Amino acid sequence: MARTIEIEDMITVGTLAEKLMLPATRLIGELLKNGVMVTINERIDFDTAQIIVEELGLDVELAKKAQAEPAARVRKQGHSEKAVPRPPVVAVMGHVDHGKTSLLDAIRSAHVAKGEAGGITQHISAYQIIHNKRPITFLDTPGHEAFAAIREHGAHLTDIAIIVVAADDGIKPQTLEAIRFARKAGVKMVVALNKIDKEGADANRVKQQLSEHELLPEEWGGDTVIVEVSAKTKQGIDNLLDMILLVTDVEDFRAEVEGPARGLIIESHLEQGKGPTAHALIEEGTLKAGDFIVAGTTYAKIRTLVASDGSTLKQATPSTPVAITGFKALPEFGDEFNVVNNEKIARQQAEQNTALKQGTSSRSDMSSRELLRIINRSNQIQELNIIVRADVQGSLTSVIDSVKALDTEEVAVHIVSSGVGAITENDIHRAVTSNAIIYGFNVEAPTNIKRLASRDKVMIRLYKVIYELIDDVREGLGKLLSPEIVETETGRLVVKAIFKTTKTEVICGGEVTKGKLVVPAFARVVRDKEQLAEVEVTNLKRGPQDAKEVLEGEMCGVSLATATRLEIQEGDRIEFFTRQTHTRTL
Repeated sequence: MARTIEIEDMITVGTLAEKLMLPATRLIGELLKNGVMVTINERIDFDTAQIIVEELGLDVELAKKAQAEPAARVRKQGHSEKAVPRPPVVAVMGHVDHGKTSLLDAIRSAHVAKGEAGGITQHISAYQIIHNKRPITFLDTPGHEAFAAIREHGAHLTDIAIIVVAADDGIKPQTLEAIRFARKAGVKMVVALNKIDKEGADANRVKQQLSEHELLPEEWGGDTVIVEVSAKTKQGIDNLLDMILLVTDVEDFRAEVEGPARGLIIESHLEQGKGPTAHALIEEGTLKAGDFIVAGTTYAKIRTLVASDGSTLKQATPSTPVAITGFKALPEFGDEFNVVNNEKIARQQAEQNTALKQGTSSRSDMSSRELLRIINRSNQIQELNIIVRADVQGSLTSVIDSVKALDTEEVAVHIVSSGVGAITENDIHRAVTSNAIIYGFNVEAPTNIKRLASRDKVMIRLYKVIYELIDDVREGLGKLLSPEIVETETGRLVVKAIFKTTKTEVICGGEVTKGKLVVPAFARVVRDKEQLAEVEVTNLKRGPQDAKEVLEGEMCGVSLATATRLEIQEGDRIEFFTRQTHTRTL
């Protein structure tokens, strides 16, 4: 019976050898045999360790050791009697181009949609509005399929999800995805039936579609609130806001205002003159300027708190979206933040989280995918090296996830490096050494960087719409695909006579029984059902004259170039075909 050994997600070669009761030299030797250069102190991930154990043929089963939760993660607890009602956090979700951002425009009387590249929301944005003297916080989540990770993240931040469906278009794949995310997050859904004033709008058809997905409208005996709206004419907007407040009262959303704050990072980016800036949503407590907070692997002494309307705040309470400056480095979107007493504790917690992350990261040192690629040398994968730069952390994650999803068994994207902010000189140097293309999403390349790139022949491609960037990467991967060879049968000849046979040539004659014969061409010599050889047709003769083509029913002579001596007999078939290479695409 195989013995079970528990190991961490990442383990050094030396520690693994000790647990396997093997000399470290044997383990290193096995890795070297597979073309992997490692030392005794280098770390490999769990999957790599499993591969090596299999390669060694050991009667051992590896199991993952349970990981400790990072110190900065604080789980939600039940509210005490001190908890007070708080504003609802509402995510606006749905299919691309169904009018999510336009609906928010109507709600906020702003014009965000006009400024979005390609009319598509590229980030999570948070705003707070006042309706009937009560605040409501809105999250505008991206609609394009590439932003699924952000969209799911948005659903987990919220209390109520507004599912926007165009009345003239009906339910689409991203609508269903938004419904699934909302259900998974356990949030209340309100359907906004948008574009109700548009020609072709059919509210009943959409309601029927919703009921088919277990969202039965209230007027049909269900519990799904459906509000007919028009972002263009502002019809039904007040009714939608009233419904949000009604759901809020029924659900009774509460939070504790007193005590140190905690919440979630919903976006982060580098801002000129301010450095790392994070957009956060407060879940509990009161956040104040000057507080020390830990978010994932970084920390901050809060320099400024800025509200969604641009005003500077001294403090912020639950459900309030704020922009925070003062971070030492960019936090990642989705990181939970919490307030600590002083800078020393903040630094210690951030370092502890960094160590835990490094210990569980499968991207550091040798990954199992890289090892498998080396072991399976026969399956050569062509790689497209790219460097990715984006304006904010959430977009960077979405771009990387989207381009990695393009990987196939033949071609793959290799991310040489990635980061938030403008393209730098280091990116150019990396691109030169790795022969990589630099992709910038919503970022600029300064003039000196463009000049350097031109000098070093580095390609920089800048995009503001994510699906255009993905299409470009897909095209680049397509160019790495080996061309498809297409064979087309053109004609068939039955041999009636053999005139000459040498080591490298056969001259014979016969009747064309199918199609037409043309030169130049390839041919297969077939006897009964067995293929004797593949040859090249060098000449055709109709009587004494050379011919370029011979039609069905005609007699002709054929000259064949052979690799080895070929003894053709009467009655053999010669099947003519052409061979062309076609460029493939992903």
